[in-house]
Amino acid sequence: MNPLYRIISRFRRDERGTALIEMAIIAPLMLLLSAGVFEFGNLIHKKLLIEAGLDDAARYAARCNSALYTGSGLTINCADVAANIAVFGNAAGTGNSRVAGWAKTNVTITIAASGSCHDAVVAGVTQYRSATAQVCIVRAASTYAYSGVGMLSLLGIGTITLTDFHEERFTRF
Repeated sequence: MNPLYRIISRFRRDERGTALIEMAIIAPLMLLLSAGVFEFGNLIHKKLLIEAGLDDAARYAARCNSALYTGSGLTINCADVAANIAVFGNAAGTGNSRVAGWAKTNVTITIAASGSCHDAVVAGVTQYRSATAQVCIVRAASTYAYSGVGMLSLLGIGTITLTDFHEERFTRF
């Protein structure tokens, strides 16, 4: 038998080191996949925090009544307080923001503007359940530039803009 054939035959049957070779092939792919999953989870977490802030702000703005405070000499700007609630989670606007880098300038609170009032019934179909013919809406909207894309920037993915809003019925008349 040819000595070269014996060496090749023995090498072909030898399985030592196969796990090392397999790991060397798979590890970079698994690391990239894991980094992507982590980054996507972080992005979704920030989006959920922003949504919660906008929900809270719209609920507050729908029920805030600055006229109640006018007689007491205290003036309150419902939209400004609602923006504080959205970003900081409190009316004073103190402390850290819910999401790092998210500021009041990224939040827009629209309290029952004339264009946000809708007919409760359109062409005989109930659009909004209401005791009044018109239903007015409070809208809290925001954009946030998510730049923490980490390793995904290697794939050419840059800043991702998160845009969200929440609407509530305007309940004070």
